[in-house]
Amino acid sequence: MKTTRISAALAAVLVAGLLAGCTGNGTAVNAANSGDQEKLTIFAAASLRGSFTELAERFEQDNPGTSVTLSFAGSSDLATQISQGAPADVFASADTRNMGKLQDAGLVQGEPRAFATNTLAIAVPAGNPAGISSFEDLAASGIRLVTCARQVPCGAAAAAVAEQNGIKISPVSEENSVTDVLGKVVSGEADAGLVYVTDIGSAGGKVESIAFPEAAGAVNTYPIAALAGGRNQAAAASFVDLVTSPEGREVLAAAGFGPGE
Repeated sequence: MKTTRISAALAAVLVAGLLAGCTGNGTAVNAANSGDQEKLTIFAAASLRGSFTELAERFEQDNPGTSVTLSFAGSSDLATQISQGAPADVFASADTRNMGKLQDAGLVQGEPRAFATNTLAIAVPAGNPAGISSFEDLAASGIRLVTCARQVPCGAAAAAVAEQNGIKISPVSEENSVTDVLGKVVSGEADAGLVYVTDIGSAGGKVESIAFPEAAGAVNTYPIAALAGGRNQAAAASFVDLVTSPEGREVLAAAGFGPGE
């Protein structure tokens, strides 16, 4: 199995080359290094980083001669980049709303397929120094809460939970992806962050997870689809098939995702 190299320098090169004229906080990962290989470009929600990196490596093993490039960011940023002409073959969103925008614009090939679900949890620094134990605690005075921005799926879910339960939360910072929110908690810049269960699981013990029952009111469904403007339609369809296959679902379940369709 090839080793996926992720670095700031590589991200800069890929974003400059693949997303010329577009902006965003995405991180691109090249799952193969040969310049002679057929290329497949996947845009995926930041919360899918671990699972899709593994699936991309498996896809390359099963399809010799194909090089998969992954670009991770908030789903809203990725949808904007695609609508502005960024070259991509597949889009995997953390919500149906951003996928719907691309469908309405005629940029999606066929019908998107729901492949996973995800639920919010509260991430706190190790030891939980602020003593948070419930969603309601996030509204307490002096709590440094960080969430995703409302246009980002995890931010929309957080806002929905707050509104459904009549709890006013006042984040000190709103980020463009769950990765950025988690980073604030890990660094100690926040007492708590609202992220997905899967993100906490991938943090390697750097944060603690607090489940809250209200999260059941805003479960996110993840759709995936090949893009109409993609340059590699056959490989795109095959990658979508892998993600939605029993093998793909096993990888996603191991990361903490719930079932999709």
